[in-house]
Amino acid sequence: MHQQLEEQLAIYLKVPYLNLFCNGMAALQTALNCLRVSGEVITTPFTFVATSHSISLHGSTPVFCDIDPETLNIDASKIEALITDKTSAIMPVHVYGRPCDTEAIEAIARRYKLQVIYDGAHAFGIEQNGDSILTKGDLTTLSFHATKVFNTLEGGAIVSNDVETKTRIDQLKNFGILNEEQTVNIAGNGKMNEFQAAFGLMQLKSVDEQILKRQLIAQAYTQAFTNVKGLRLPTEIASVKANYGYYPILVESSFPLSRDQLYDYLKVNSVHARKYFSPLVSEFSPYRHLRSAQPDNLPIASAAAASVLCLPIFPELGRRQQLVIDLVHQVAEE
Repeated sequence: MHQQLEEQLAIYLKVPYLNLFCNGMAALQTALNCLRVSGEVITTPFTFVATSHSISLHGSTPVFCDIDPETLNIDASKIEALITDKTSAIMPVHVYGRPCDTEAIEAIARRYKLQVIYDGAHAFGIEQNGDSILTKGDLTTLSFHATKVFNTLEGGAIVSNDVETKTRIDQLKNFGILNEEQTVNIAGNGKMNEFQAAFGLMQLKSVDEQILKRQLIAQAYTQAFTNVKGLRLPTEIASVKANYGYYPILVESSFPLSRDQLYDYLKVNSVHARKYFSPLVSEFSPYRHLRSAQPDNLPIASAAAASVLCLPIFPELGRRQQLVIDLVHQVAEE
């Protein structure tokens, strides 16, 4: 099942090689290990904690870079100023599945001889100009957690571009074992089990249908909220094939309620939105002492974290979507 899912996912995602993992965190840690990353890794504070935790647990130091106000991805124009003689890699995140500025990021990486590992936890099936964004950089990781567009209950993957790298990753996710008599690396156990793989094979059969249902929900939200003053909606990018995994809105000062007030109002009416990502990773106690984590260095990310709200979006939402729309409209019209 494990081997079948690796093969079928590589075909579906249009990528050369794919290694399955027990979870996305294990994939991130193994990617860092595979590329022998050390020192400092430039990343974004506007992400889930797994991104920076993987760097820290690897023994490296995350360096937080501010984000682009439109895409909410790492701002490529601000990366170069953070590079030091200790920098060895960049770990951008395709936030909400929106592609990073891969061309600019990788130009910087080439100039300074840095590795690039994309955290593609949100990026399942995302294409730009007909090509998978998962093939960008040196490696890209995926998450197949139960909340993701495609899931294996829990799981993850690494996408690589050559057979030698895939072979090394196969060893690193299986205790560094080369064969029955040789262990050539010190490594952990990151393998996906057969039950997860079987569930993934089942999910893969219907994933296109599930994405279409998500798309219809996203379109209904956009139609309903386009003219609501104080709500900034996600924008469609013509060159990008999206997966509609998230529907983030930014609640601006001209909206009648603050983001937190809107969150609370929805919650008491049985609508569970998420402040995704708030607080910033850089605000958590393990990281706030870092110089790059200081709020003055991250004004755009701080503003986004204070205003972002992800509305419910999942294939079975159905008629309940109208409740979300009606509640937001009731507030907006007061």
